[in-house]
Amino acid sequence: MAEIGFYHLTRTGPDQALPLLLARTLGAGERAVVLCGSAERLGAIDAALWRAEAWLPHNGAGDEDPDLQPIWLTTNDAPAPNGARFLFLVDGAESARHSDYLRVFDLFDGTDQAATETARRRWAAARAAGHTLTYWRQTEQGWRQGV
Repeated sequence: MAEIGFYHLTRTGPDQALPLLLARTLGAGERAVVLCGSAERLGAIDAALWRAEAWLPHNGAGDEDPDLQPIWLTTNDAPAPNGARFLFLVDGAESARHSDYLRVFDLFDGTDQAATETARRRWAAARAAGHTLTYWRQTEQGWRQGV
């Protein structure tokens, strides 16, 4: 079973929060898949990773060598082509492959009531499936773990 962390975004959007989380992932020697809920979000994340303070190597569909990419961007819930053990879900993306990963990061917009309700449903489904769950909320001081 995967460890699934729900990341309640209240101060920034995923374009700002995700590069920081991905930088920590790479710093830990891990690879990541970022599953986006739409092609528009994928484009925004791609642009954000190019602009990140410390550029983050990444690519996605169309790359001939996905196994060379430490961060893989996609809208397709398929097996990780880069051998990633970390999965990031943004913009309401859902995956049936939680168990393929060591850790899953579910980022949701806490300022959007519908996104929050959908995240609560994903939480309930993940708990029913037996995954280990954690909840993180963005604060002025950074991420704070809660209940």
